[in-house]
Amino acid sequence: MAQAKLMLDYVYEHEINHADQIFLTQPTGGGQVVDYTWKQTLDQARRMAAHLKAQNLEPGSRVAILSKNCAHFIMAELAIWMAGCTTVAIFPTETADTVRYVLEHSEASLLFVGKLDTFDQQQPGIPAGMPIIAFPLAPKNSYEAWDAVTARTKPLTGKPARGGKDIAILMYTSGSTGQPKGVMHSFERITAAAEGINNDTQARIGTNTRNRMLSYLPLAHVFERAWVESASLVNGNTQLFFAESLDTFIQDLNRAKPVTFISVPRLWLKFQQGVFAKMPPKKLDRLLSIPILGKIVGRKVLKGLGLDHALLAGSGSAPIPAELIAWYRRLGLNLIEGYAMTEDFAYSHNSTDKINAPGCVGVPLKGVEVRISEEGEVLIKSPGQFVGYYKRPDLDAEVFTEDGFFRTGDKGERRADGLLKLTGRVKELFKTSKGKYVAPAPIENRLNACPRIETSMVSGVGQPSAYAIVVLAETVRPQVKADPAFKAEVHAELEQLLDSVNAELADYEKLQMLVVAPEPWSIENGMLTPTMKIKRARIESAVEPQLANWYSGKDKVRWA
Repeated sequence: MAQAKLMLDYVYEHEINHADQIFLTQPTGGGQVVDYTWKQTLDQARRMAAHLKAQNLEPGSRVAILSKNCAHFIMAELAIWMAGCTTVAIFPTETADTVRYVLEHSEASLLFVGKLDTFDQQQPGIPAGMPIIAFPLAPKNSYEAWDAVTARTKPLTGKPARGGKDIAILMYTSGSTGQPKGVMHSFERITAAAEGINNDTQARIGTNTRNRMLSYLPLAHVFERAWVESASLVNGNTQLFFAESLDTFIQDLNRAKPVTFISVPRLWLKFQQGVFAKMPPKKLDRLLSIPILGKIVGRKVLKGLGLDHALLAGSGSAPIPAELIAWYRRLGLNLIEGYAMTEDFAYSHNSTDKINAPGCVGVPLKGVEVRISEEGEVLIKSPGQFVGYYKRPDLDAEVFTEDGFFRTGDKGERRADGLLKLTGRVKELFKTSKGKYVAPAPIENRLNACPRIETSMVSGVGQPSAYAIVVLAETVRPQVKADPAFKAEVHAELEQLLDSVNAELADYEKLQMLVVAPEPWSIENGMLTPTMKIKRARIESAVEPQLANWYSGKDKVRWA
């Protein structure tokens, strides 16, 4: 019986069959880029792999990467695998304390440092004496340079193989609810997931279509690692572009002209708000309603976003308002919502052309089994299922059922056509003083559909009723500060929003008030995870001193 192909087997095939085809396109500043073919990519990876092997690291040794997305991240991962080691990627926005925790918990033997914005603050988290190699785009440093190592090192030859059960990746979750956990993924399972993702994508864009993707969501997160990097390593006929900076993002998108583009709900909302800043929603809605002209306008809007070539667009990582999906589809963008998590290597559910509905996260991908527990929890068994939590067998026992299904922590319902609808988080449910449980996610989705709002959080643990904190849209915040009349207008709109949302809720779910956050939540101020999910406990802790005052008042909308 022939042994199943693993990730590196695909890579070695591309090295031969697509040797001169561009695989990676890296911006280097000022609009300049460097292209790397498959042959060049593997030459760099083989040289670094030879260097790693010369360090006499134990098989399976953890080698860490602290870097924003770049071509050398991919090269380093391939080198780590070929050298017989396991990759540990750290979010490029993590604090020094988290950097230290991950490096020490994983017992990393070596660290690659790459493109970073706050390395001065992160550097103290690196243990003294740790061997470090710097990517070409790393901040100024005194570490050994990647180019110097590869220039003096002969490439590793042959086709170094890994076992299917070898751990390829130790992926630390973003820690939105506590200390990050190390999720272990084996070669056989990440390959199975990547094959499934590639097959799903090819079925939608055409098997002969050369895919182009912009890699900008953190590669330390499973969504980007699976759907962008791993799928492209299996496919071979993909060109990966990288973003230069936040300021050049739209230019980066227009350079890449992605055929497939994935993002998270917060960014899809920001794109929409950017469009509304140039054209009022009512005017755009009117233009889109006009036959023929509507299609032209929609395509012009997508071109302005750099998405006019996109055959497939996906949203994941967090719930997205159904109205937002409908808006993009009206522009002509095939935006679909999927559902997965770190523990199944982002291989779980996706919508199809025939079976989809805004507000639902899709049907099971090939090979995925799903059922709903008696408590309403979604249970998943995926080909990409993780091996376990690193050094935490106690957690493994908690999260798996006796027959091997993973307890997702999400509550959901399955429709007759197989579509899964998420209704909240098992652990995010909170009880008011009236003894009733409230699921925040569905209420937040209703609030987030408002163009004036960037994001929101519903809470009210132990309070007589729930409340919501809202962050105003980026384009709205400066106008509110500068113009009292505009602030009054927004205030009135928020009151109307509160009334309309409450009209759709059960009595025990109704919100007593909307509180406008004084500043936006961000990764930097600790209110968002690196993938822009809200950190509920952190936000609740920050506003706790003000709760008594908020609840004692009668205002529907309060400005914190």
